[in-house]
Amino acid sequence: MADDPETTGTPDEAVEQVGDAGASEASAEPEAPKTPKERRQARRSAAVAKRGPRRSRTPEERDAERKRKAEQRRRYRARVKTKRADQPKATPPEPKAETTGQPKVRLGTVVSDKADKTITVRIDTARRHRRYQKTIRSSTTLHAHDERNEAGIGDLVRVVESRPLSRSKRWRLTEVLEKAK
Repeated sequence: MADDPETTGTPDEAVEQVGDAGASEASAEPEAPKTPKERRQARRSAAVAKRGPRRSRTPEERDAERKRKAEQRRRYRARVKTKRADQPKATPPEPKAETTGQPKVRLGTVVSDKADKTITVRIDTARRHRRYQKTIRSSTTLHAHDERNEAGIGDLVRVVESRPLSRSKRWRLTEVLEKAK
């Protein structure tokens, strides 16, 4: 029925379609090469001929279609809601503490204790070079909070990562391992 030329579109289109079908079967000679744009237009016109022209719907028809789809959505949502209500309620997990892992701990030497309740700690690291296997020594300094001002220059201390206490302090002194001589 869709292939029937009389039912697809206007009578002029039907005549063109019949003429096109007869011409393509009768002529066996090769056509001139088409540009990509011409090929695309031919593909689209073939698709229109296959499905038929689109007919414009009236506002009443569009409104009826919208209402039908809205009713389907309402039924689906009601079905999902009852299905969810039938399932047993799962108790929500208790909120855990905000810690997501272990805080970093570093050992280092105090290089300055001049600031009040703050120490500067040098952390020395030694590691092997990946390619050359030579030992590479490097150091970093960080600021740590020392509440009781118990650490002095040259002390070996353990510091632990903490929340930001100031612009540069992100560490706290946990213990003085060895006093300087």
